[in-house]
Amino acid sequence: MPRLALYTLAVCALAVAAAVVSFTRGSWLGVVWILLAGISSNMTWYYLRKAKMDRAAATRAAAQEAEVAG
Repeated sequence: MPRLALYTLAVCALAVAAAVVSFTRGSWLGVVWILLAGISSNMTWYYLRKAKMDRAAATRAAAQEAEVAG
């Protein structure tokens, strides 16, 4: 798993925990934490998909090089 994806996943988990704490204390500030959790969740998926596409592109490039060389 890419490092940035791990960081954004950690931010997402911490934001959800902060939202739960805020809502249990009766504060509406939890809404901001929920929004931050949503953004960081989307960033996590983005970095995971990007890493997957980069790996696929590298595999295709290696296959093309092997085809040209052999």
